[in-house]
Amino acid sequence: MKLTDLEIFVVGNQPPGWGGRYFTFVKLTTDTGIIGYGEVYAAAVGPDAMSAVIKDVFERHMLDENPENIEMMFRRVYSSGFTQRPDPTTIGAFSGLEIACWDILGKAHDRPAYALIGGLMNDHIRSYTYLYPLPHHDPNDFWTSPDLQAETAKEMVKLGFTAIKFDPAGPYTSRGGHMPAVTDIDLSVQMCAAIRGAVGTKADLLFGTHGQFTTGGAIRLGRALEPYDPLWYEEPVPPDNVESMAKVAQSVRIPVATGERLTTKAEFAPVLRAGAANILQPALGRSGGILETKKIAAMAEVYNAQVAPHLYAGPVEWAANIQLAANIPNILMVETIGTGGGFAGDLIKHSIQWEDGFVHAPKAAGIGVEFDEDLAKANPYSGTGLHLEMQDAPCDYKNGNAFQGGAAD
Repeated sequence: MKLTDLEIFVVGNQPPGWGGRYFTFVKLTTDTGIIGYGEVYAAAVGPDAMSAVIKDVFERHMLDENPENIEMMFRRVYSSGFTQRPDPTTIGAFSGLEIACWDILGKAHDRPAYALIGGLMNDHIRSYTYLYPLPHHDPNDFWTSPDLQAETAKEMVKLGFTAIKFDPAGPYTSRGGHMPAVTDIDLSVQMCAAIRGAVGTKADLLFGTHGQFTTGGAIRLGRALEPYDPLWYEEPVPPDNVESMAKVAQSVRIPVATGERLTTKAEFAPVLRAGAANILQPALGRSGGILETKKIAAMAEVYNAQVAPHLYAGPVEWAANIQLAANIPNILMVETIGTGGGFAGDLIKHSIQWEDGFVHAPKAAGIGVEFDEDLAKANPYSGTGLHLEMQDAPCDYKNGNAFQGGAAD
């Protein structure tokens, strides 16, 4: 069996746009006619440029290769251009292609992908969602309104979620770490108080920051949040500053989580060695795919750390996350965008079962989804923007700040 053909689908996300502006899916076909689907989360370049990278990675390192030879293909990509170091763009391209290989292998053996990497350990997997506006909410008000977010939190608990994430702490700025404004700290405290008051002990609070703060700023904010006992403090400083993150972890009584912007075990290992986080959040469409992320999870196991796969992408990456989560012993939970429905659910014909706060481990072969190519082709992304973008403006210490939840334009 050999890999012979590649097709790329850059699909424009539909309103309200949770998950980003677009999704990048790949389809691989073998000489025996077996088809596998994957998803690329890396999007540091535009969709046309990223599609060219995916094509190059496939043709240079994977074409005519047996899809079983994932280790060999990974080493080729990792070493490409004499680099032998993590590259989020090329490894991101490989991640989606690697997921498609597991989809092929599972279908070839008529088994779920998790059966081929060690078998089933978790038949239902705890999931969490970001807090998004309810239909009657004004989206412009929602992100800075403790009352509106608390209302959504209560509704998510009614649906069955036992963990909810929110991010009221300020701007998503390209300028690197900054000191939070006093108003941002105050809003964060109000948000935690309102949400904790709404859900009580029925749900864990997951506090996100997107790597916005300096070391001192992260400590200052984290200590203000401690009375509300969040389950995690996500990416409190820029993700490339492991030493700084370790200082935060040692100074704040909230577990630190990180990993959505890291790729391969080479970037996750220093985090564990430094004690910078004990919850890892790899996104399988960026981190290296299913096998590489299983290695990351195994390293975490040695350090008594847990894994909570990140999702701000489409449903095929979600499916890959679930395959890994079904297999590893140190899974904490998986991210789900809402309950996994809407346009994203339509793209996989709602073939993953979410129920009462948990995802059921799929029984179908491969990664467990039925991809709707017709729907994907009917919704091409024709823009030039990136999947997500940071603002250039710095933190506003006078008029306040708001993170708009990563919605598509």
